Amino acid sequence: MAQGAGRRGGLDEQAVLLVAGVADLAVSTLGSAVTTVRGLLRRSDAAELASAAEQDLVARGRLALDRRTNVPPAHLEILARHARVHRGADGG
Repeated sequence: MAQGAGRRGGLDEQAVLLVAGVADLAVSTLGSAVTTVRGLLRRSDAAELASAAEQDLVARGRLALDRRTNVPPAHLEILARHARVHRGADGG
């Protein structure tokens, strides 16, 4: 029983240390992000920077939608179109 209790305490301690490590990483990352945002807000061209970022996001969104919605024609369909054009040009 003593070994089971010791192991249980070890797992609990390991879980607490894991959660503490994740929390420390999150706080560190958040602190870095806040510092970056503060630096960006102090810039004199913040409005231009925001406008450029908006345009970039719109362009990326358009490209992402185009990739998902515009399905290129099948290879055989392209070949059939070329054959049809050539037959029409040859008169046959």
